[in-house]
Amino acid sequence: MPDRLVAPWMERTDLHALVAALGPGNARYVGGAVRDTLLDLPVKDIDMATLLPPAEVIARLDAAGIRNVPTGLEHGTVTAVLPGGPVEITTLRRDVSTDGRRATVAFSTDWRDDAARRDFTINALFADPASGELFDWFGGRDDLAERRLRFIGDARQRIREDHLRILRYFRFQARFGGTPADAEAESACAELAPTLKGLSRERVGMEMMNLLGLPDPAPTVARMAQLGVLAVVLPEADPAPLAALVAAEAREQAAPDALRRLAALLPANVPLAEAVASRFRLSGAQKKRLAAAAARSETPGDARALAYRLGREAALDRLLLAGASIAALAGWDIPAFPLKGGEIVARGVHAGPEVARVLQAVEARWIAAGFPDAAATSAILDAVLAKKPEQ
Repeated sequence: MPDRLVAPWMERTDLHALVAALGPGNARYVGGAVRDTLLDLPVKDIDMATLLPPAEVIARLDAAGIRNVPTGLEHGTVTAVLPGGPVEITTLRRDVSTDGRRATVAFSTDWRDDAARRDFTINALFADPASGELFDWFGGRDDLAERRLRFIGDARQRIREDHLRILRYFRFQARFGGTPADAEAESACAELAPTLKGLSRERVGMEMMNLLGLPDPAPTVARMAQLGVLAVVLPEADPAPLAALVAAEAREQAAPDALRRLAALLPANVPLAEAVASRFRLSGAQKKRLAAAAARSETPGDARALAYRLGREAALDRLLLAGASIAALAGWDIPAFPLKGGEIVARGVHAGPEVARVLQAVEARWIAAGFPDAAATSAILDAVLAKKPEQ
């Protein structure tokens, strides 16, 4: 691992202006931006830590004409709104007290204090924005090089400070970790897994969805099951089908999808899927989609017919969960049924239930015929009205 951070994003003009506004030596890049740069990964979010109290940060940004939003003043965070994207600036902190769900913090002027309160060694790396000099008090660079995920200090203490760190551990392990995993970290997660019951279901659901959205979470989810963690947060889950779905997604070149993978963990039971969606505080649309996936069968049938009846997204879920091909849906737009009730009435059918029956019969044959054009649909209508199969 290098001793200095060098990356194209560090040369952004707006970041230079931000650093100048905060003053020399007052701010350092921290966390994900540093970690991902060292791993040669795309940097999505940029965070900074600063010696300055929040009020001073705001005053300096205002004086420099940099728009800012006090997004978390109680925790010392001000967001600078830059042309290249927002940057969160947080005053150095140390924990005063924690209860596993929230922490009371005090502002600090000690960089190491701030690093020590973070979760994992690979997330406690700081970099000077001017020189790129790296600051690593806990061996984070070595851990990155070895693909090793470790808690800072005592793993059990870190988890007691914030119980959600158990799920964060598995998410980061799935993304950055190698094998074998850190024995102390796994032991601590297994021992303290029951503490997850005290967290809000929404926070648990968010972490689980973040984990399931990673390229291949299946081995990590299986390990969570072995350690007894999965049984606490999702007792209905069976990790085995998840690996099959991930393999199907890869084979069919389908993008990873957290909701579909959650469906794979659950049995094909609609009420249960709806209950899990409510527990994880998923949106109404997500709940509906999860329920549709739970109504699946082992033989989903024709891909295009499925997409017409359920919508493309639900059809993809059903097909991939069954290990079926989705090639038929590539580049195919779901057509509109080219027949209206008025056309049936014009053929002498009395308005009412009979029109609906004829429409349904024609639509079923139209789907089976592969969604033909209006002329062919008219022929299907003739056959239905004549009560004979179309020629």
